Amino acid sequence: MLFDTIAAVATAKGDGGVAIIRISGDKSFEILDKIFTPINNTKIGYYRLKYGNLHDGDKIIDEVMAVRMKAPRSYTCENVVEINCHGGQLMTNRVLQLVLKNGARMAQRGEFTKRAFMNGRIDLSQAEAVIDIINGNSEKALDVSLNQLRGDLKDMVKDFKKTLLDIAAHVNVVLDYPEEGIEDPIPQELLDDLKKVHEKATRLIESYDKGKVLKDGIKTVIVGKPNVGKSTLLNALLREDRAIVTEVAGTTRDTIEEKIMIKGIPLILVDTAGIRKTDDIVESIGVQKSRDLISKSDLVLMLLDITKDISEDDKEIIDYIKKNNKKVIYILNKNDKPGAKDFSYLGNTVSISAMKNIGIDEMEEYIYRYIACNKVDNTGQECILNNVRHKAALEKTKQAIENMFLTIDNEMPLDLISVDLKEALDSLSEITGEITSEDILDHIFKSFCVGK
Repeated sequence: MLFDTIAAVATAKGDGGVAIIRISGDKSFEILDKIFTPINNTKIGYYRLKYGNLHDGDKIIDEVMAVRMKAPRSYTCENVVEINCHGGQLMTNRVLQLVLKNGARMAQRGEFTKRAFMNGRIDLSQAEAVIDIINGNSEKALDVSLNQLRGDLKDMVKDFKKTLLDIAAHVNVVLDYPEEGIEDPIPQELLDDLKKVHEKATRLIESYDKGKVLKDGIKTVIVGKPNVGKSTLLNALLREDRAIVTEVAGTTRDTIEEKIMIKGIPLILVDTAGIRKTDDIVESIGVQKSRDLISKSDLVLMLLDITKDISEDDKEIIDYIKKNNKKVIYILNKNDKPGAKDFSYLGNTVSISAMKNIGIDEMEEYIYRYIACNKVDNTGQECILNNVRHKAALEKTKQAIENMFLTIDNEMPLDLISVDLKEALDSLSEITGEITSEDILDHIFKSFCVGK
């Protein structure tokens, strides 16, 4: 089944000027010859778009551009054809059905990329980078994924494995040929290389928090007591009236979630119900939901009325934030009104007027400096992880290396190192897909769209 000929629409669903039908497999060229006639009956070469008619027997289906790519110089390393037809769902489906009718089958999700992986053009980490590029939600996230697609992580894993294999070779010589009398179980040079692998693996693992933020966004909840201006702040950040704003306390009873970008960093903003003690059943559900969101957040924006002293409700929210050890910025709202109180003792404060749109740009800059610069700046970073599977594999590698150092330091039997070496090498092979179960592969590629 893996080596039959598959086809799918490679472009997004919906109406558009052009749609692309992708075909991959041994019969790709044969199918194209059956249904496509170039203008003036000229020869169809490789890697150049050819203009002509697509036909079903004598009936012309569409005027298209087609290109042939010969294995292995194609996305899948197989013979590939791409047909550029007129866009629109009706025409796109008509062309796809014609291709299927003439010998192809419908591709499964991610099957083109899976074939690229199975045929050795890319490793599994590069395949995962493809879907991250498709789903990328910020410039910096795209940069991380593109670096991974180009092979940054693959190359680092390759270097790690080379060092481990060098050590394995030396250990095997010592164990297999004791008559050689090699006194030094592992030379200092190899130990130094192993320490470098441990250091680099540690930095990669630590980079995951940055990568996760870039990939998923900073979960940012806006909290405060009722009628302090949370919904007004959300609208100000979005530059549109997304949330209902009234003078009636408790208007927001459910959460509203929207995404914004601050200097290329995605923030997932959540406007929550005002937190206070209430006998209203519906409002109390919203209050509990707000508390739950605080505990799951990356950043809390707590609104305070700059013209009023901190209330018991405010203190309760602050205590809850501290109890959950959350990063927090205190937004001092209503600075357009007289009688500002001193909140400097709280730390991490910024003064605004959400209603008058005063200080919003400064607040965004403060958020960027406080969270984004510290957590996401990747200047000089060799590679950034954004995949929890890669992180888990590297953590196993790191632990195995630490076990090796313990074995050496405690002068334990050398054959114990062989066990840890295998664990480290197998874990690294999980990243690249050299050792990966079929269930994991299916899970990864099913997250793709059909045409990729």
